[in-house]
Amino acid sequence: MTKEPSMRGTANRLWLAVGLVVVSFWPGVAVAASTITGTVAFDGKAPALRPLDMSAEPICHKKHGGKPAPNEALVLGTGNSMGNIMVWVSKGLPAGKTWPAPKTPVVLEQDGCEYKPHVTGIMVGQAYRILNSDGILHNIHTLPKINPAFNRGQPATVKEMTTTFPKPEAIFQVKCDVHPWMSAYIAVYTHPFYSVTGTDGKFTISGLDPGTYEITAWHEKLGTQTASVTVGASDTKTQNFKFAVPAK
Repeated sequence: MTKEPSMRGTANRLWLAVGLVVVSFWPGVAVAASTITGTVAFDGKAPALRPLDMSAEPICHKKHGGKPAPNEALVLGTGNSMGNIMVWVSKGLPAGKTWPAPKTPVVLEQDGCEYKPHVTGIMVGQAYRILNSDGILHNIHTLPKINPAFNRGQPATVKEMTTTFPKPEAIFQVKCDVHPWMSAYIAVYTHPFYSVTGTDGKFTISGLDPGTYEITAWHEKLGTQTASVTVGASDTKTQNFKFAVPAK
């Protein structure tokens, strides 16, 4: 009477062990644990960009110490590393595979008459949460070509609005019709394999299946660059990018 449950428990553990072996070694059944990482840098002497004059909006002007704000079209760190670069997998993902949209929203904050973050990615159906931290009238106007445009005023009394994007779309601009210097960019993906660089210029795209991928890096003024990267199972590869002002 006591041996049968014990034998069943032993059999269950054996089947579990076999299952783990199959997942680990069976061809085509691989854990998506590969990573592509790298750094984006500016090559050459950086151009001097005109700072953003916000004196027309006293509250925002004061938030920047009464001085013009730096232009976010070119953000450089140590060694000319580049911030605000969108890097994503543009080709090579497994056909037919899908990824659920995160339940955590992507946040766009209006603070000091600037959009923060300046560049961001979002997945189809993921909530886009828009905050007004300035206590003044703003207007959020997206300029997509595929998704429906979102164009709505956000007065001081409306601290938060939310929208979603139902279709994947390449990077498009977000602007404020009240403050013409305000600008941001967003891309809508069906997958989570994208990253935006900080001022250190670094990006990381993880959770990939083994395979060969096209990686694209984008800058709002300097266009795009692509590279082909092959990763094996539980592999990490490095792919760096350099941008420069085109020769005249």
